[in-house]
Amino acid sequence: MTGTDDPGSIAAVVAAAAARHPDVVGLSSGAFRTISTPVRGGTVSGVAVRPTAVEVGLVTRFGRPIPDIVAEVRDGLAPLTGGRVVHVFVEDVVAGLGGGAPTGG
Repeated sequence: MTGTDDPGSIAAVVAAAAARHPDVVGLSSGAFRTISTPVRGGTVSGVAVRPTAVEVGLVTRFGRPIPDIVAEVRDGLAPLTGGRVVHVFVEDVVAGLGGGAPTGG
């Protein structure tokens, strides 16, 4: 848990945690910019905190099965969402970043 039910705080914590996954290159707000949460002074792009769910848009690196990455990210974020369901969307996959594919975790 984040210790708060404030959508902006949850979005910030979730965004930081998702970005730390070794197969995540970055977060994406989606083609229509709907995966975002308004906060004072702007938005948290790539995370939409809804009343009963949290949506996360990812850009992943090429190399591992996408369902495995999605499951790992979803499982890692679930404790941070205040009991909301976590929906993870892979918006893009990037190849050629060098260093080979990480093992995930």
